[in-house]
Amino acid sequence: MATLPAGWTPAPGALAGRTVLITGATGGLGRASALACAAAGATIVLLGRKVSGLEKLYDEIEALGAPTPAIYPLNLEGATPRDYEDLADTIARECGGLQGVVHAAAHFTGLQPAVEIKPEEWMRSLQVNLNGPFLLTQAVLPLLQQQSDASVVFVHDDPSRVSRSFWGAYGVAKAALAGLVSILHDETENSPVRIHGLLPPPMRTALRRMGYFGENTMDRPEPSEFAPAVVYLLCADGAASRGQTLDLRAG
Repeated sequence: MATLPAGWTPAPGALAGRTVLITGATGGLGRASALACAAAGATIVLLGRKVSGLEKLYDEIEALGAPTPAIYPLNLEGATPRDYEDLADTIARECGGLQGVVHAAAHFTGLQPAVEIKPEEWMRSLQVNLNGPFLLTQAVLPLLQQQSDASVVFVHDDPSRVSRSFWGAYGVAKAALAGLVSILHDETENSPVRIHGLLPPPMRTALRRMGYFGENTMDRPEPSEFAPAVVYLLCADGAASRGQTLDLRAG
């Protein structure tokens, strides 16, 4: 585990000249990350299911005076390997390259005993939370390897919570994702591509409300408080945390 350096804040233009793809861009941490990375100078490729939400976020980023973002609607539930290949081809053609990926998309429908999970829901959860991040990373890795410095950020969830009863396919996928980060790091350790995990604390998100419906989620911090950590992992400073999970829970 790694921690964010004390007092670290993004330097002006920390991500200038970098193109960053963010999945789940209209969700809690995805949206906050998109805004923070854009403010740091990155060109953001916004990937999500609903065009209306992506367009609203596009307008917010433009209002910052940041580089013009791009919108890429894609539903990870039904995406195929060919869809990810097309995404990589589009980024190469329209953006000229890729320096960062943030896997912020998540699928969780609530707590449920494992024996009651419908097969299609099990497959849907694994598709969004595990298969999608792997297939997307596999598709864009050649683009990332062309850069002098690139990074991929996988958003984790607290294993002490989601490895317990009723977390089902979501918990299984998050455990497997941690293994994927370790494997990818070993395979890219001597390349320009850095692999990172990011473990945020409980946040004020829809996913949190689904898992803790008796809790007042408004007491939890906004995802925007932790978006600077995403910028850290994507910029050159993040090299110090290569191959590790950045644990934000203590802060």
